[in-house]
Amino acid sequence: MIPELGHYALVLALFLALVQATLPLIGAARGDIAWMDVAKPAAIGQFTMILVSFLALTYAYVVSDFSVLNVVQNSHSMKPMLYKVAGVWGNHEGSMLLWVLILAMFGGAVALFGHNLPPTLKARVLSVQAMIGVAFLLFIIATSNPFIRVDPAPLDGTDLNPLLQDPGLAFHPPFLYFGYVGFSMAFSFAVAALIEGRVDPAWARWVRPWTLAAWSGLTMGIALGSWWAYYELGWGGWWFWDPVENASFMPWLAGTALLHSAIVVEKRDALKSWTILLAILTFTLSLIGTFLVRSGVLTSVHAFAVDPARGVFILALLVIATAGALLLYAIRAPSMKMGGLFAPISREGALVLNNLLLSTATATVFLGTLYPLFLDAIDAGKVSVGPPFFNATFIPLMVPLIAAMSVGPLLAWKRADLAGALSRLKFAAVLTVICVLGALYAYQGGPVMALLGVALAAWAFFGAIIELTDRIKLFRAPLAESWRRAVGLPRSSWGMTIAHAGMGVAIAGMTGSAAWMTERIQVMRPGDTAQIAGYELRFDQVEERPIANYQAKTGTFTLSRNGEFLATLHPEERWFPVSRMSTTEAAIRTNWVSDLYVVLGQEQQGGTGGYATRLYHHPLVPWIWIGCVIMMIGGCVSLSDRRFRIGVPARAKRDRQPTPQPAE
Repeated sequence: MIPELGHYALVLALFLALVQATLPLIGAARGDIAWMDVAKPAAIGQFTMILVSFLALTYAYVVSDFSVLNVVQNSHSMKPMLYKVAGVWGNHEGSMLLWVLILAMFGGAVALFGHNLPPTLKARVLSVQAMIGVAFLLFIIATSNPFIRVDPAPLDGTDLNPLLQDPGLAFHPPFLYFGYVGFSMAFSFAVAALIEGRVDPAWARWVRPWTLAAWSGLTMGIALGSWWAYYELGWGGWWFWDPVENASFMPWLAGTALLHSAIVVEKRDALKSWTILLAILTFTLSLIGTFLVRSGVLTSVHAFAVDPARGVFILALLVIATAGALLLYAIRAPSMKMGGLFAPISREGALVLNNLLLSTATATVFLGTLYPLFLDAIDAGKVSVGPPFFNATFIPLMVPLIAAMSVGPLLAWKRADLAGALSRLKFAAVLTVICVLGALYAYQGGPVMALLGVALAAWAFFGAIIELTDRIKLFRAPLAESWRRAVGLPRSSWGMTIAHAGMGVAIAGMTGSAAWMTERIQVMRPGDTAQIAGYELRFDQVEERPIANYQAKTGTFTLSRNGEFLATLHPEERWFPVSRMSTTEAAIRTNWVSDLYVVLGQEQQGGTGGYATRLYHHPLVPWIWIGCVIMMIGGCVSLSDRRFRIGVPARAKRDRQPTPQPAE
């Protein structure tokens, strides 16, 4: 009965989405307030129905209802509860239900909290958002129904892909979809603004919080996926420029450009046409990512290789949404006023440079990801595009971007003094040189690119700190005044500083792990020892034992340094008998400055008792994820700014005199 309730709720959500997509849009065109007001209850009702449907599917997984085909194919009665719940979105049908749930959640949030939006704009935004919902709800009901029954019901399921039975993968998709789908809100605001024919600073202020929320979620989603790939797959790396990784990275790059471009629209009423185009393209890249992982064109643990009909449906949706929005843009964009003029050396100029470099980087990743797939689709041969291509093309674009990241916030609007801004960064430059010399000393040299990476990381981090101290006049004014300035600083400024500093920390982690990683691969028997990066690892034993729904082969390694015991490490090889797959669980010992990483491989044939083992030492690698978390925190701090929550800056404090009472 519960699955049928979920199915009917999904159908009802489709009808509510159809109402929301049409009546408010017609009402806005006719100036009919009553019709425009339909958008709010329709959006809330649509979200409620999809939530009921999602909870119904979750219930089926929790109680192991094997009369539901989706549960049979992706769950098992012996699976831990966390992975039973994660199994809801660990498959195509359930993940699409999560997709539309987040889509409806953003629409419901605008309906509930968009009090400051003009009625016509709000009605059009919610209508465009509902049009996307209609398309995906039709897609789910027609081709990807998660509530199909199976009769007779089997006694047990076929289990979830073992690689997905991991805490990182349990939380990675919700954050990733929050970012993917969240950019639909920027798309809806852009299309609604084009329909109205008006883009102004108020529009940029309304669109920024939704873009910021999506960007923060996507940042965390990508970080969790990278972290999972690092410790679960046992290969010692954290990023491989895999097409599915790139599918999430492209909208992140475009979304970062959109956030910075919207600042220029809000502050200077400039770059309006470009910002609208970025909003359209950012969500288009999200749809491209959705198509890649669901069309069957990719083979990846992240991808849902399903029948081609589903891929064609999503491709058609992608073409219609993008072509329709771009056609509207082509018609309306020429009529948009240019806005304020500015000199090349200015805050606006720095943000334009930011956008140019980020857009070029996005295009580079797009070309490297899609070109091999395109050639393969037309039978023009197979081309392999991997890390060498992306490292050779993407990294050079990031060097000037990071270099300018610290300078831009110190420039004045409209026209600025570059020499003056650079002079305020002299302490950041000194600290950067110290960090480079420290890296040179600690690692006895190293590749030139590694030292450049350290320089960029230090420059970004200390530049963000110096910019903040400059704002509050630290050491240039009494501490009381600096404190007053710090307290009065907008949260968006704090968020920018935190996010930029987090980027510096993440760059340091990427540089250290790539340039100074040490690797050892050998066959070890119990009692053998191996040396790596000054550490000694003794292989003690291997123990086999049943755990939950898998068989674990656990190794025991004793870690020491200079004869002093440090830790006991337990890498595992897991065998899942239901799905007949094995996974590798690396043992990682971190001190938050570096990781020692141990992988237990296959037992060697011939009865020698030896096991293939892989040892890695990763300097600074924890900083990658620490930096990503800091960036997400920066986004959340910015999101709490009063201008984004209420639409106006904080009211200035004034000495209030008692209001005189009228004489009676």
